[in-house]
Amino acid sequence: MSRFCYILIFCFLCGKSSLHAQQIADGLVITDTVKTKEIDPLTPSKAAFYSAVLPGLGQAYNKKYWKIPIVYGAIGTSMYFYLDNNKKYHSYRDAYKRRLAGFNDDQYQYLDDSRLIQAQRFYQRNRDLSLLVTLGFYVLNIVDANVDAHLIQFNVNEKLTVAPDVYQNDFTAKPNLGLTLNYRF
Repeated sequence: MSRFCYILIFCFLCGKSSLHAQQIADGLVITDTVKTKEIDPLTPSKAAFYSAVLPGLGQAYNKKYWKIPIVYGAIGTSMYFYLDNNKKYHSYRDAYKRRLAGFNDDQYQYLDDSRLIQAQRFYQRNRDLSLLVTLGFYVLNIVDANVDAHLIQFNVNEKLTVAPDVYQNDFTAKPNLGLTLNYRF
């Protein structure tokens, strides 16, 4: 490893998350303090549990109220398609069963038996896919609440910044990409 990497690792290891410094200049005491929040390790699990019990409740616990309509919209839409495909599947299935029993007075008189079977398979496959999508949105709701609760506790301050930088090369006049890392003690 190069000398720069060692210096960078040393700076990260020696840095502190909170500073308590006093500087005395001409009888004036300046105190620099950074207040840190207490981290509750159970907060993410509470948010995930609340979302598992009632979708959207974990988002309310995290005070991200704008996500609740998105959660209910996603789960509600996929549930609508599940119920609609289930209704159509049972309609075609009942018509096919009646036709096997010898009746031909259903609403699908214009379809032959192979078309009824094909329609049953189509709506059954769409119904099952809609159920998987519903379960996926439900799990995504729980994961979102958990990750969001983790990120709320993440300490973000101006002491450590990483910013992309685009600058012009002096020789070729082409833009170069760079990464600026600032660490203030």
